[in-house]
Amino acid sequence: MLEKEKINFEKTIVVGIVTKEQDETKLNEYLDELEFLTFTAGGEVVKRFWQKLEKPHPKTFLGTGKIEEIHRYIVENEISSVIFDDELSPAQQKNITKILDCKVLDRTNLILDIFAQRAETSYARTQVELAQCQYLLPRLSGMWTHLERQRGGIGMRGPGETEIETDRRIVRDRIALLKEKIKTIDKQMSVQRGNRGAMVRVALVGYTNVGKSTLMNVIGKSDVFVENKLFATLDTTVRKVVIRNLPFLLSDTVGFIRKLPTQLVESFKSTLDEVREADLLLHVVDISHPDFEDHIASVNQILQDIKSAEKPIIMVFNKIDAYKPVHIADDDLVTVRTSKHYSLEEWKKTWMSNVGKNNALFISATNKENFEEFKKIIYEAVREIHITRFPYNKFLYPDYKDAVED
Repeated sequence: MLEKEKINFEKTIVVGIVTKEQDETKLNEYLDELEFLTFTAGGEVVKRFWQKLEKPHPKTFLGTGKIEEIHRYIVENEISSVIFDDELSPAQQKNITKILDCKVLDRTNLILDIFAQRAETSYARTQVELAQCQYLLPRLSGMWTHLERQRGGIGMRGPGETEIETDRRIVRDRIALLKEKIKTIDKQMSVQRGNRGAMVRVALVGYTNVGKSTLMNVIGKSDVFVENKLFATLDTTVRKVVIRNLPFLLSDTVGFIRKLPTQLVESFKSTLDEVREADLLLHVVDISHPDFEDHIASVNQILQDIKSAEKPIIMVFNKIDAYKPVHIADDDLVTVRTSKHYSLEEWKKTWMSNVGKNNALFISATNKENFEEFKKIIYEAVREIHITRFPYNKFLYPDYKDAVED
């Protein structure tokens, strides 16, 4: 008889701060996401800590009293990891680790760890290793405290600083090597993209875990890995898709996230080139997520950063089968009605009605709900791009209703 595999989750606590820019509600949203990231990485969050501060403490991120409170909790509950929602400076990380005497990570480090777990291909592993090395370089000194020789005086002159410098040189050399390797792969991928000819390119973009890979599997009849965890897909998958008789290329890209580490944006440049070179973007949104509007803003910001915000975009609101508005009882005269109480029909009459005709679609990729309408709009959008490029093909690809079933 087969035994069930027992997964040992690391006992973890998460930490954040409330500032002028980030109120308590916003912090709780971020900590919810951080908890999901921790679960994806293999941790179990047992408690949250937060503090109101004007700005993070330059030495320890939090105030002294709060750090001591966290330390007591760690000792009493045998916590193995503490994860901060914001990026810690090398000095903060070193100081906090010294006080708490346990593993201290920040959001960036956690995301890099998940990427390292998820990287399947040689290219994805190279990209992740480059991002990790760039993150590690300024933090090396904190890892050599057992050889510290910087205080001076008798008996304090030794190889500590030399050892740090040696390590820094090794990491710098590794970064240079990885950059060269990525340059070579970028050239190969650029040639591959060039070899695809003049076919219309469509890219799926969106926040992580919104259902892009599920949608890719349904339209492209492909077999992309799907899981209800963040960053299930790292490698770009490109498939030739035919709707009716119209062929085009569809690519599934890495999911975006709030506070995406800059190192990842740099190292995943070639993956993001699929977005840059696409003729049409399908921005997939998980409408069942309570913070989906924030997710849209985060994705739009990243598209702006990679200079792709001006491309034709169709908003695809996915997971309508899972959407449930917050219910207000008939006798409740206190609760103020907000967007969280909107039905789908009410949402359609908000800003969503202003994104342009046929530019907002409401579907369920899992249940194939409204899928005929989805295929029709994608067909018409791709056809328009195609006949602009090849006017003589206008009669080859008629209107959707007249086109031959694929």
